[in-house]
Amino acid sequence: MLYSESLKKNKDFQRVYRSGKSYANRLLIMYALQNDALVAGTRNRLGISVSKKVGNSVVRHHLTRLIREGYRLNEEKFKGGYDFVVIARPAAKEKSYHEIEDALLHLAKLQKVLNTEKKDIDTTV
Repeated sequence: MLYSESLKKNKDFQRVYRSGKSYANRLLIMYALQNDALVAGTRNRLGISVSKKVGNSVVRHHLTRLIREGYRLNEEKFKGGYDFVVIARPAAKEKSYHEIEDALLHLAKLQKVLNTEKKDIDTTV
């Protein structure tokens, strides 16, 4: 992740849960909170949580990798200076990468953390 790092400490997760704003869809729940002064800037921090209710360790790790990859490939679309916690719901375990990615971007749009800058799109295909 070029512009991001991981949330690792329980106190960071708890701070985002308590003070962050959450939105959910059928597959994922996303909490977002602006970074504190120590981490502020263009860096985002991403934490991913997958409960044992979702499946065994293989399924949980697979979902974690799908969420992380979906974020990594779309990282330039996210505004900087946020802490994100993404929680996978049990319905996500049968879904493909593209469905997880769409769910992640849908939640980012609801959180209003996507860049609104228009990229030059070549429509002369």
